[in-house]
Amino acid sequence: MQPRTTVQPPSSGRSLEHPARDAIRLEDVLHALSDPMRMRVVRTLAGETGELSCSVFDLPVSKSTTTHHFRVLRECGVINQIYRGTAKMNALRREDLDALFPGLLDSVLRAAADQDLRLGVLSRDVGDGG
Repeated sequence: MQPRTTVQPPSSGRSLEHPARDAIRLEDVLHALSDPMRMRVVRTLAGETGELSCSVFDLPVSKSTTTHHFRVLRECGVINQIYRGTAKMNALRREDLDALFPGLLDSVLRAAADQDLRLGVLSRDVGDGG
């Protein structure tokens, strides 16, 4: 696993489109969170205070599929992505999600952790850094 980056170098000028807070829709967020690989990403980001580069995430899917999952999360308003140098950095849009859907993110994260306990899944198997 790559070291986690918390230092924020300047943006490279390349930008990615993100929905404005008011454009984020509940059904899109729920769709994004319905996929196990995307939940792995969200759970990992929820455990961090800073940004993480895409290379930190070791998903058991192809690179193109990983890219697809990050794009879905970004386009649904769940994560923020920004280029810093050559790295694409990711952060959970917790403030936006909590403002729009109070308690949703915490409930989903808690339910995912409870499900892991019920099914006997180790936390490191779901990619949340544990």
